[in-house]
Amino acid sequence: MINSKIVISFFLFFSIVSNLHAQNSSTNGSFFPKTLAIDGKVLEKNLELISANDSDKVKALNSLLKKADKLVLEAKTFSVMDKKQVPPSGDKHDYMSTGPYWWPDPSKPDGLPYIRKDGQRNPTYYDITDSQEIDKVEDAALTLALAYYFTKENKYADFAAKLLKTWFLDAETRQNPNLNFGQGIPGLNTGRGTGLIETRDLFRVGDAAVLIQNTPNWNTKDHEDLKKWFSDYLTWMIESPIGIDEANSNNNHGTFYSEQVIAFALFTNRLDIAINEIEVFKNRMESQLKPDGSQPFELSRTKSWNYVNMNLYGYFLIAKLAENCNLSLWNEQISDGKNMKNALDWIVPYLKNEKNWEYEQIQKIGYGETIKILILAAKKYSNPDYDNLAKIIDLKTYNSDSIQLTN
Repeated sequence: MINSKIVISFFLFFSIVSNLHAQNSSTNGSFFPKTLAIDGKVLEKNLELISANDSDKVKALNSLLKKADKLVLEAKTFSVMDKKQVPPSGDKHDYMSTGPYWWPDPSKPDGLPYIRKDGQRNPTYYDITDSQEIDKVEDAALTLALAYYFTKENKYADFAAKLLKTWFLDAETRQNPNLNFGQGIPGLNTGRGTGLIETRDLFRVGDAAVLIQNTPNWNTKDHEDLKKWFSDYLTWMIESPIGIDEANSNNNHGTFYSEQVIAFALFTNRLDIAINEIEVFKNRMESQLKPDGSQPFELSRTKSWNYVNMNLYGYFLIAKLAENCNLSLWNEQISDGKNMKNALDWIVPYLKNEKNWEYEQIQKIGYGETIKILILAAKKYSNPDYDNLAKIIDLKTYNSDSIQLTN
């Protein structure tokens, strides 16, 4: 007798493969890109609105092109080889950083080992440039790729391709696919699992690569080579002691470990890994949330507002990625009322000034990730109140090109 669970799993797997690889067409016969974290259908709709001279979308596009043109004009690339320091491996191709909240111990002549001051960033963190430059690659590559998608001007795709090749592919400048030396602590270790938080936005590189496929300087081999890099990095995340250490984290680090595993598995067609990690993430929500939607692990930090919003953004990002697997997490009920909508609704009274934030927050409150969450929630929960709240909180952020053109 055929096991019914095996049959269901087969058809789920087959439908996901079809969704990721079949050419996606809309009802009007045009095609939308098979991006992962960005909704390709939304990009297509916004392209149509721009063609129809929609004032808001045209304004957003002009803002995007201003940034993209500046990147092309400056023509600055980034590489792990730019740092002055040499990692403990002796290979500058290895990524390297130090723990941002770790400082010399004033009671020790040499300051070693460093001691932790949560939320207080040591300015020497920036002495090693890898963490700053990988952020610039992610941001610039996606900006340029979006500019190409909306204009079809090859100059944008060409420079996006150059950025990706420099950081990930070219033998002389590429990063090795590991983070063995991320967020090391002087006097204690040379790298930790927590360093993986610094690659949490690499999903943007995957989406950028999808958007510039089959352009003159980003061919099929380039795309497959990038997928190979991400597949190797994913294997390192899953199998290395440092990766396993981060997988066992119980706070936002665990959330963004899952986010990366899912994103990279989808990008590299390792779909069984993506589906399994989505189930792992459900267990993370169970352990991270209280029934009222609060996040005790994040609330215990010295920058509690930042971490509550950061972790919640991770939830929403994972839910977007899960849609590629034909799975919906938007109303996933874990237990005792634990779900991501309740987690959002828990912070709403603070956003409406109905409550004052009573938890430790040593830094001025910001709303960048909050705005993204609210705009996405407005669509996923068909509730315009979230959208209106986003506009009230920060109109300038709400009107940024990245939000206007990808949502």
